[in-house]
Amino acid sequence: MSLADYLAKRYLTADLPEKKPRKRKRKDGAQSGFIIADDDASAWEPKDAAVDEDDAPLNVGVVSAEFRKTKRNNWHTVGAAAPSSADQAAADAIIASAAAENQSRILADEDAPAVDATGQQMESGAHAGLQSADQVTAQLERKRFDERNRFLLEGPERSGKGTETIYRDASGRIINVAMKRAEARKRAEEAAAKEAAQVEAQQGDVQRLEREKRKVALKEAKFMPVARYVDDVEMNEELKEKDRWNDPAAQFMTKAQKGKSAMGKPLYSGPFMPNRYGIRPGHRWDGVDRGNGFEKEYFAARNRRRDLQELDYAWQMDE
Repeated sequence: MSLADYLAKRYLTADLPEKKPRKRKRKDGAQSGFIIADDDASAWEPKDAAVDEDDAPLNVGVVSAEFRKTKRNNWHTVGAAAPSSADQAAADAIIASAAAENQSRILADEDAPAVDATGQQMESGAHAGLQSADQVTAQLERKRFDERNRFLLEGPERSGKGTETIYRDASGRIINVAMKRAEARKRAEEAAAKEAAQVEAQQGDVQRLEREKRKVALKEAKFMPVARYVDDVEMNEELKEKDRWNDPAAQFMTKAQKGKSAMGKPLYSGPFMPNRYGIRPGHRWDGVDRGNGFEKEYFAARNRRRDLQELDYAWQMDE
C-alpha cells in the first residue's frame, strides 16, 4: 500500500449525499413557555400575512416533546475514527521515512533542491521575507550546489588552481621569483666559498701537504691487500722514518739527517727544545729560546703524572 492510499484510507472521508430532514407535524399544545414580542404595530397586520423569520417573535423556554422522547444519541462524529496505537505507529514510521527520503534528496549533489524563485534574494542565497526553516535550508543548499557546479565547469584556468603565485614588492611591481632564488643561491655559494677559503688560509703548508698525501694513500689503498703483516716492507719503512722525541734508542740509530723540510726549505741542524707538535726550528734560528716556558712545564707535568701512576702501581703490588 502506498503512502497516499494509506493516508486516504485512514484520514480522509468521502463526501456523502446530504439527507433532507423529514418534516414532522407539531401539535398546538407541544410548545409551552412565554413569547417575547416586539412593541411594533404587528397587531395591525393580518394574521394570514407571511412573517419574516428575522422579525418573528423569539420563543424562550420551549421544550420540544419530540426531542424529549428520543432515546438515541444525536451527536455525530466528524471525520474518521481515531486510529489505534499500532496503526498510528505505522503511519508515523511511513511519514518519518518519507521525510528522511525528501531530506536526503535535497542534500544530494546530483539532485538540487527545488527553491521558490519568487522574492528578493539576499547575498547568502536565501530569499527575503517570512518563510520556514526548510525553505531557507533548501535555498542555501541550492546556492551551494550552483557555486560548486560553476566552479567545476570553469576549470583550473579560471579558478587559478595549479598556477604559480605572483609576488609583488611594496611598489606593486612583480617580483621574478626564479631570478630571486638564483641570486640567493649564488650569494650562498659565494659565502660558502669565502668561508672555505678562510679555513684554508688558517692552515699551514705542512698540513695541506699531509692532506694531499692522505688522499693519495687512500687512492692507493684499494690496491693493497686486506691484511698487512710484520714482513710488510713499506709499513716498516714508514715506521722507521717516523721521529719520536722520547725514543730511548734514537741516539743509537745512524740515520742521515734531512737537510730540507717537506716544503723544500733548509732545516736547523743544532739542538733544540722539543715541542708537542714535533716542529723543528728554522735554519736561521740563533739558538735562543724566547718562549714563556709553557712547553717545558707541559712535558714536566706529563712526566710527573706518569711517574706517580707507576709509583702507585708499584706500591699496590708490594702490598
